[in-house]
Amino acid sequence: MGYITTYTEKRIDPLQPDPELFDVRDFAHALSLICRGNGHVKQFLSVGQHCVWCAKEAAARGYSKRVILACLLHDASEAYMSDVPRPLKEVLPEYVRAEEKIINLIYTKFLGSSLTEEEQILVKKVDDDLLYFDLRELLGITDLGEEPKLKIKQDYTVRPFEEVEQEYLELYEQWSQ
Repeated sequence: MGYITTYTEKRIDPLQPDPELFDVRDFAHALSLICRGNGHVKQFLSVGQHCVWCAKEAAARGYSKRVILACLLHDASEAYMSDVPRPLKEVLPEYVRAEEKIINLIYTKFLGSSLTEEEQILVKKVDDDLLYFDLRELLGITDLGEEPKLKIKQDYTVRPFEEVEQEYLELYEQWSQ
């Protein structure tokens, strides 16, 4: 079996994905159930919640609709490939290539093209700034250097996955218009 079956019952081969099968409902559902930090956190925080915060932070910074939507979608490949911690990605070049292929196909389908270098930098900055607070709040790490300035407030209260899934879908609808 060279495919996974998604929440919306599509069969996707993560190594040879058909972009026509990508569905934002699959992203919202799967990411709302995947835990940040490979589960090594003091309390649950979903990748979906992180993506919602990234989109809201990008909007609060005044970024374009395209960058805001890219922030919401930036981890969508994990709906098909799961989440692999950054240190492992450094030694799994084939995984990284497959992940890059999927995310670029996702961006092309939902944004019309891959991200420009400038857009990639903006998305990465938002992602890294929020990671700082996740490491501090969810792992108690305090030697992280200078605290980034955020425009939004995160609430680390555990939320039901259905709420996160719904918010993800609502933000997608809002910013994809």
